[in-house]
Amino acid sequence: MYNESNYKEHMKGTTTVGLICADGIVIGADTRATMDTFIASPEAKKVWKIDENLGLTIAGSVGDAQELIRIMKAQNELYKMNEGRPLSPRSACSLLSIILQENKMMPFYVQLIVAGLDGDTPQLYNLDAIGGYTEESKFTATGSGSLTALGYVEDAYKKGISAKDAIKNVAKALGIAMKRDSATGDNMIIATITKSGYTEYQGKDLERALGQK
Repeated sequence: MYNESNYKEHMKGTTTVGLICADGIVIGADTRATMDTFIASPEAKKVWKIDENLGLTIAGSVGDAQELIRIMKAQNELYKMNEGRPLSPRSACSLLSIILQENKMMPFYVQLIVAGLDGDTPQLYNLDAIGGYTEESKFTATGSGSLTALGYVEDAYKKGISAKDAIKNVAKALGIAMKRDSATGDNMIIATITKSGYTEYQGKDLERALGQK
């Protein structure tokens, strides 16, 4: 049964960020997975591609999040077979909201960012574990380091920012969270969703995108 204290217990690790830019959307997350004070893995994947126009970030229980990713990928493929196009971010958010609400008595311990393009229109959503969601017009963040990340993004964000600069803003926000939140750390993965499709950056690719190499 849903219990607020249990929800908070499962939701205390990680930082994910989503930001709307002139070219589309940029999303990112750190790669640290924790079990209480134990660092379970430095290579956890929390940024996921659903299609060229659609991505998710995950915070919370790894198993629950992976099950939702599998469901969304399958639903997207079925939708494409029937409609000839992928799910829009709004449709993906609505579907996830229904799934999470229907399971609220035994909830998925997750917090999700749904991001992408519907045609030329960027759409960004933040969902909680029981299906409540908000549509964001600029940016959002989830996880235990989100307050620190949001403090930076709120000050740095400018309407019409390019994807190139948005990558730098998301990386900086994640870097600040890593310094202040012990459950956020190791490395980061950042993805852009633009008219050119879904592109993921990590390691040396991310360093080049940030102008570090």
